[in-house]
Amino acid sequence: MPSTCTHSAQAFTVDVDTVKRNARVMLERFEKLGVQLRPHMKTHKTVECADIMTGGARRCIVVSTLAEACFYADHGYDDILYAYPLPFDKVERCAQLAERLALFHVLVDNSATLEELKKRPLKQGKSWHVWMKLDCDNGRAGIPYSEPRALQLAKDIAATAGVNLTGVYAHCGNTYGCQGEEQIKAVAQETTTLTLQFMEKLKAAGIEGVKSSIGSTPSCSQPVPDMAMLSEVHPGNYVFYDVQQSLIGSCSLTDVAVRVLTRVIGHYPHRNQLLVDCGWTALSHDGGGKLPTGYAVIEGHPELKLLAMTQEHGRVEAVSGKLDFSKYPIGSMLSLMPYHACATAMMHPVYYVHSQGKIVGTWTPTRGW
Repeated sequence: MPSTCTHSAQAFTVDVDTVKRNARVMLERFEKLGVQLRPHMKTHKTVECADIMTGGARRCIVVSTLAEACFYADHGYDDILYAYPLPFDKVERCAQLAERLALFHVLVDNSATLEELKKRPLKQGKSWHVWMKLDCDNGRAGIPYSEPRALQLAKDIAATAGVNLTGVYAHCGNTYGCQGEEQIKAVAQETTTLTLQFMEKLKAAGIEGVKSSIGSTPSCSQPVPDMAMLSEVHPGNYVFYDVQQSLIGSCSLTDVAVRVLTRVIGHYPHRNQLLVDCGWTALSHDGGGKLPTGYAVIEGHPELKLLAMTQEHGRVEAVSGKLDFSKYPIGSMLSLMPYHACATAMMHPVYYVHSQGKIVGTWTPTRGW
């Protein structure tokens, strides 16, 4: 990481060259499969990174908050999928976006939400573009694929005036429990198969022209051939990657584009520890400190472990043996590779962007819901 960064506190840094490489690899991977990549913005929430992920098209993205949707719409983006079970208090704002943009999509996984859409017909002769969330054993949002009410909801959406059943959306977040390519591909195959089987049920019911989409960074980093039969995929974390993804088998540590820089602020030989100015407000507690090196990988220092964090402090000790405090002077910096880039990025109001050892700019993410 460049030493030219003269920040006075913790800094979230982004290697833009690695970001561009990660984005290009994912885009080319699904171009070869003939599948539309609809990248998720939730990891970074910036215009600059979105432009890289979409190849400058400024179309066909996924967001997880309405704040993100408005932010990208205000910056000229279109074809935005708000991939979150639609809260009733946000229906009116979604309607305004749907009336303003050429394509704005919402996610539905229950009949009560469909009723709310009926109560707010769109103006200008437009129709709601609805993706139905299908749970393919991930166990978060979505109707379980095997339940009859899943097909019934799809039929109800398709039959509702002023509403289009645009697609079926499944998140294979269960890939996050995998270790290695073989396990990832097994989950990706299962999710793909279950989604495609549901699409056949739609066709048998006379519902045609509906898109299919699955996604998670592990499944899209290690895709199976049958994913070529899908319409779209929607990964997001891949643009940054992180330690967690390297452990799952999505990437190697050389693909991780982000770091948190922290300063040594104290030496405590009586307990064989350093103190750094990176607490959980700069890194997050994700991972639970279960890595051999604690809450993060400390770049260039495999001998160090980030043992614990409070709000603004981090305690660092040796993985084994005694610390040589002369190697880590007070005021010197350490570079932390985060366990979970999405959670860590959310802790920072600005990202310091570098290329080939030099700071080349800053990115400011949107925040809120």
